[in-house]
Formats: sequence, C-alpha cells, structure tokens
Amino acid sequence: MTKKFEGQLALVTGASRGIGAATAKALAAEGAHVILTARTAGALEEVEEAIHAAGGTATIAPLDLTESDSIARLATAVSERWGALDILVLNAATLGSLSAVPAIDPGEFARVMTLNVSAQAAMIAAFDPALRKSDHARVIAMTSSVGRQPRAYWGAYGASKAAMETLVLAYGEEVEAVSNIRVAVIDPGATRTKMRERAYPGEDPTKVKPPEDVAARIVALIADDFESGHVERVG
Repeated sequence: MTKKFEGQLALVTGASRGIGAATAKALAAEGAHVILTARTAGALEEVEEAIHAAGGTATIAPLDLTESDSIARLATAVSERWGALDILVLNAATLGSLSAVPAIDPGEFARVMTLNVSAQAAMIAAFDPALRKSDHARVIAMTSSVGRQPRAYWGAYGASKAAMETLVLAYGEEVEAVSNIRVAVIDPGATRTKMRERAYPGEDPTKVKPPEDVAARIVALIADDFESGHVERVG
C-alpha cells in the first residue's frame, strides 16, 4: 500500500519527547523522511533509532530554537540537501512558571516569549522559501486552550500562545492565495507529557490521553485538504 507521505520531507520541532516525538514517528510510519529538532541530541537519537527500527527514515538536527542563527543555518542546510519542505510541525514550547500576573518574573517571561513566539516567527521566515517549493505544504502549530481562554496563573504561557496563534494564522492568510501552503493550529488538549506533569503534578497520568493519540490526529489532518486557518482541539 502507498503510504500517505511517501517521498515527502517533514520537520518537527521539540521532537525529542512527548507529542513531538510521537508525531515524528507517526509521520515516518507514513513514509515521510523526518528531520528531528530539539536541544538534546541523546533524546533525538533515541527517537531516530525508533523510527529506523520501525522501517522509517529520519535525520536529527540538534539546535536551540532561541538562537535565530541556528534556525537560519538549518534552513540553508535543508534547502541545499532536499530543496522543498512539505510538512512543518511547530511543536517546541516552554511552560515557564505558573504565577499571578503581578508576580511574573520579567526575565523568565522574556524567555517564554522568545521560544514560544519569536522562535516560531523565525522558523516560518527561515523555511518559507522551502515550503513554497512544495506542491502540498502543510504547517501545523501546537497551541493551548489558555491562549484563547485566559486562566488564572497561566498568563505568561497563555499570552505566548495567543501571540503565536496570531502570527501563524496571519502567515496562513498571507500565503493561501499565492502558494500551496496551508496552515492549521492544533490544541492537543489534556495529554500525557512532561509539560502536563509539571503543570499538574498531582494528576494521574493514566487519566489523560497519550501523545500518540494527538500524533494520529495530526497525521490525519495533514493528509486531508483542510482549509488554511483551520483550528481544532483534540478531544
């Protein structure tokens, strides 16, 4: 049987664990060659090995997304080696500390905004030329319900996700009529991840869905001809 993404190139940020790792494995299982990015090389290697063991292919690219020069170098390398980028999954993010708005630490807030917003803008800018070369480019950005529904003590993270959504969806509007790029924003909902564990330390992890459920939905969505600007929450 023909796999959904045979011959396509995908890039997943935050691919060392959780939803990013699960999505990378799911995309590879459907034939995509997946570029895995995160800061931790060892964890990326484990994901790469799992993909290869399952019969897929992947390339690791350890980098810190807060360093815009690193993003630019990766985009240049991808363009020179493969030309087009067919799938971009913007998954990497940081939670920061949960605190009342008056108590937000300015330095930490800047770090949250740098990774969750500025780095996403840098990724889009750097990979836009490669996405435009694809016949069927899809950009998926991971968000959170607190970006749309403010919640006490989640102000910093929620603000970063609201800003990220605005940037990504604006990009989708800009390129829809002049390229084959389509953009969607996905809220994974309650999912068994390290970030979720940190935010809800007393929660029973078996009571929330595994990352593989979210990955399956992402893969199904990418395979569909969704309208740019699509937003959904995975139940």
